[in-house]
Amino acid sequence: MPTASLSIDHTHLISPDPIATAQWYVDRLGGSIVRSIEMAGAPQVYIAFGGGAMVIVRGQRPGEAATGKPGLNWGIDHFGMRVQGDFNGLCDELRAHGVRFTMEPTDINPTTRIAFIEAPDGVSVELLERK
Repeated sequence: MPTASLSIDHTHLISPDPIATAQWYVDRLGGSIVRSIEMAGAPQVYIAFGGGAMVIVRGQRPGEAATGKPGLNWGIDHFGMRVQGDFNGLCDELRAHGVRFTMEPTDINPTTRIAFIEAPDGVSVELLERK
């Protein structure tokens, strides 16, 4: 195998309302919409976060039959976003905006604090602080 280095480029989500979902990531998590296009017959919105992370949200394309996520499934369970700065303050702000926590802020070891929140369309987001 050739010498190579990998890093995560983006997380790609499918939503029945990609514009509203993208706006949720902007309003609640501080992302910035950097591109909004139509691709293969459906809207596709790119949301950038500090440090190079990207979330792409697209709608249902013609001929597709997307369904709701009923709960825990095989495959991707969640994606994590690193928090730098006031972790507890961010969590308080999210609660004030109606964001539901599925795991309250918890120190899982002496150097790591996490919480889980519900995002639109059954997506779980881990907030992570490394001290």
